[in-house]
Amino acid sequence: MDQSGRYSPQSAPATEDGFDLAAADAALAGTPFAGKLRYFPTIHSTNTYAMQQADAGAPEGMVYLADEQTAGRGRGAHAWSSPPGSGLYVSVLLRPRMAPADALWLSLAAGLAVRAAVEEVTSLRADLRWPNDLLLGRRKFCGILTELNAEVTRVRHAVVGIGINVHQEQFPEELRTLATSLCIETGRNWARQDLLLALLQSLQREVSALTSATNHAESILRRLEGASSWIRGRRVRVEEGEGFSGITEGLDARGFLVVRTAEGLRTVYSGGVREDHSATVR
Repeated sequence: MDQSGRYSPQSAPATEDGFDLAAADAALAGTPFAGKLRYFPTIHSTNTYAMQQADAGAPEGMVYLADEQTAGRGRGAHAWSSPPGSGLYVSVLLRPRMAPADALWLSLAAGLAVRAAVEEVTSLRADLRWPNDLLLGRRKFCGILTELNAEVTRVRHAVVGIGINVHQEQFPEELRTLATSLCIETGRNWARQDLLLALLQSLQREVSALTSATNHAESILRRLEGASSWIRGRRVRVEEGEGFSGITEGLDARGFLVVRTAEGLRTVYSGGVREDHSATVR
């Protein structure tokens, strides 16, 4: 933050796991992200900043990257812990040609992109928990927050925010059964720049296909079925409205999760989904 109180992008530090933006730009040649990486040592929230920049006319493909977030956000009212140097905290500005009703596909495509990038770099195969969490075993290591500015018939811009736990060696007691990191799962540290490059390249492939191919949504549905143990046959508690429990029955044609409850099938539109061993159906 400069003396005026505004956040100003800076050169990334030459630390053991810093970011070499010049090398990243070279590796991203031919993608919409080349020359558009902006790094902040600390910032309130990369998503908040990216949305502000998008409103001010920033071009598609801008990537806002931080070493620390002081007010990182997840879905709903959830906060995202973003301690200095521990994770990959990045928000990507997109201007996709799509209707607001189709925006869920962006989050689902981003989840597949993260999963592919993590597997490419670490060989770990993450589990996708609908719509935007990635888990290793039963513990979460990545969250995705997609935000929109839209008219009735078109999306003006979208920001896809991704937080990945990379270097954390432990978590507070209250989070140890819920959260994990790539370091905890593998016993080694991974270069965040390698993850960033793999992620952006994978995200570009997914978004390009999503906005140009009429059947890409069907492809996402098929691949999600193979990438997630949560989509079918999982007993869950849904934090939507007053909450309800049931067994997941797959995704509908729009990408929303369908749950069989004691009262019948229900579609999950926005609520968080968690495992529920007590869920029963008639």
